[in-house]
Amino acid sequence: MIAVYDLLALGAAACWASGSLLAVTPVRHLGAFAFTRWRMLLVAGMLWVTVAATGSWHSLSADASLTLAVSGLVGIFIGDTALFGAVQRLGPRRASVLFATHAAFSAALGFVVLGERMGLQAALGGALTIAGVMSAIVLGRHKEERHAWESDHGSLRLGVTLGLLAAMGQAVSTLIAKPVMSAQAGALAVDPVAASAVRVSVACLAHYVLLWLGVGAARAHQPPTKRILLQTALNGFVGMGLGMTFILMALQKGDVGTVAILSSVSPVLVLPLLWWQLGRAPAWGAWLGAGLTVAGTALILLR
Repeated sequence: MIAVYDLLALGAAACWASGSLLAVTPVRHLGAFAFTRWRMLLVAGMLWVTVAATGSWHSLSADASLTLAVSGLVGIFIGDTALFGAVQRLGPRRASVLFATHAAFSAALGFVVLGERMGLQAALGGALTIAGVMSAIVLGRHKEERHAWESDHGSLRLGVTLGLLAAMGQAVSTLIAKPVMSAQAGALAVDPVAASAVRVSVACLAHYVLLWLGVGAARAHQPPTKRILLQTALNGFVGMGLGMTFILMALQKGDVGTVAILSSVSPVLVLPLLWWQLGRAPAWGAWLGAGLTVAGTALILLR
């Protein structure tokens, strides 16, 4: 039987896939730090308006808020900034394969720290899904591809390092948030939108501290335009407002490892979007990877 939290994890993957493409232009215009700062400021405003309208802030205790704040610093302040630094240097496709390793990190941490176990079918499905994601991205580029999204911008080594740092940040932040999202039940449960608002706000504040301290990397490469801010707001709403909230909802019932594996299919979902953007079908390796991912996801969903 397909569980709701499985579908939520896949929904987060779809949001992240769309968000990674929406980020390319504004992140290269503003730089990773400034883009992430503007993105979080806009998303925090959206989330707190929703929280105020629904009254869901009542679900936040002091202890839960503190834990979510730490999760936000690790996963958003560090993880998201590193991810968009990788997108800036490597483009969305190659940054996606590095970020997809968060599934392996999350599964390992869930096993070691939380004692989570997967059945044989789910474990096989997870292995196929991760193999499919990697195949789709590593083998999914045409050799003669010259599009700007497939070219290097800056240090390749730094881009790879940032992508892996983003993956680890996502895995650790998910592990931190899991007990808060699943410990309570019924009317006392922490509302996922309120939890997202806390995580985003704390990370946003940390970014402004860097700016106020005069850190050079925190300054925008170019002044934001209305078009850039609109693209940033749309990216934030889809990738962070919806995607992150879906993940927190999935964590209320789902295991860290399973949720991470299903949400890691976003690089495969990027491929048809790239096909539409670049005007050509992905290479054969992309189809191989997509097939493995579909098979692995089916094994997990139908366990």
